[in-house]
Amino acid sequence: MTTRIENINSEIINWAITRAGNNLEEFYVDNPDVLDWIEGNKKPTLKQLENFTHKVHVPFGYMFMNEPPKEEIPIPFFRTGAAPRDKVSLNVYHTIQIIKDRQNWLTNYLKESDYPDLDFVGKYNDSSDYKEIANDIRNTLKLPINWASKLGTWEQALDYLTLQIEEIGIIINFNGIVGNNTRRKILVEECRGFVLVNNKAPFLFINSADAKAAQMFTLIHEIAHIWLGESAGFDNKQMLPADDPTELLCDKVAAEFLVPEILFREKWNNNQNIKYLSRIFKVSPIVIARRALDLNLMSKPAFFEFYNNYIAKYKNKKENQSSGGNFYATAKKRISLRFASYVNNAVNENNLLYRDAYKLTSLKGNTYEKFINEYLYQV
Repeated sequence: MTTRIENINSEIINWAITRAGNNLEEFYVDNPDVLDWIEGNKKPTLKQLENFTHKVHVPFGYMFMNEPPKEEIPIPFFRTGAAPRDKVSLNVYHTIQIIKDRQNWLTNYLKESDYPDLDFVGKYNDSSDYKEIANDIRNTLKLPINWASKLGTWEQALDYLTLQIEEIGIIINFNGIVGNNTRRKILVEECRGFVLVNNKAPFLFINSADAKAAQMFTLIHEIAHIWLGESAGFDNKQMLPADDPTELLCDKVAAEFLVPEILFREKWNNNQNIKYLSRIFKVSPIVIARRALDLNLMSKPAFFEFYNNYIAKYKNKKENQSSGGNFYATAKKRISLRFASYVNNAVNENNLLYRDAYKLTSLKGNTYEKFINEYLYQV
C-alpha cells in the first residue's frame, strides 16, 4: 500500500523552493505535481516528497515543521557594494556547513590530543599596522620577502604557499562546488573565499573556480583575518574590498605580503608592463594593477578598464578550456591532505567511525579507501 503524506505545509514548500534559488512560478510550471500538493488536488507519496527534498536540498524532516527554520550563517559575509551581509546562496551556505563540521570535529580531536593553541590567531587588531602584520605572517611562514620570484609559475607559488600555511596548523580547502557535487557550483562572483577562525584549527575555503593567481590574493586576505582573529567571507568584486575597517586592513595586508611596496616600486620604475610584473610576483595581473592603483601609480579609470578587459579575456579562455582531470588529485585540494591525515589517524586509533570519516571527507567506501591508501601519503 502506497503511503501518502497528509497536511502539506505550503509555506514550507514555497520556502524550500525559493531557498534553493528557484523562481516559484517557473518551478511550478516545470513541476506541476508540486503545485497540485499546494492546491490540495493531490497528496504526495513518501517517495515523491523525498525526491522533492533532494531536488531543493533540504532535510526531509523540514517538511513537517510548522514554519521555516531560521538559518543564519556563522560569519559576516562582506561584499563590495550594498549587497546584504547575512545572506548567501544555498550552495555557499551548505559549503560553510561542511567546513564548519570539519572544523568542529578537528578542534575537538586536537583538544583531546592536547595540541596547544596557535599563538598567531588574533595576534593583531584593526588598529595594527598592515606592514607589521604582513611581515609577521611572512616570518611565521619562514618566507623571505622575495620568495615568489624564486618559483617558476603561479601554480607552483600557490602550491608552495599552501604547504607552508598548512605546516603551521591552518587547514585550506580548495573547491568550486558543494562537496563533490558538480551540479552545485559556487560562483566566484558571490564567494571568492571565507575563513572560520579559532585558536586550534582555523579553516580556509578558497573558491577554486577563480583564477589561480587570484586565489593567491584570497588566500592571504583570509590569512590576515586569522591574524586578526575574525571569521569572515567575501566576494571582492573588481578586486575592491567591502567598506569595512577589517576588510580594508586585510586587503592591505594581502597586497603588502604578495607585492611588497619597496620591491614593487623598484620594479615599476624600471618596467611598467603588468604581465611582466605579475610573473615576477606570481600574482594575477589584476593584483598588480590593483597594487599600482593603491600606490597612486595608476588612475581609477585606467584600473577599471584594465580589470574589465582582463576578466572578459579570462572568462572567454576558461569557457574554451576542457574540463576533467584526476578526481583524486582534485580531492587532495578539496579536503586538504593535512586534514585527511588527522581523520585517518583518528580512524586508526578507533576514535572515529568510518561512516563519520566518509562524511567529514565527502568520500565514501572504496573511494575513501583508495584516497587514503594511494594518495594521502603520496610524494
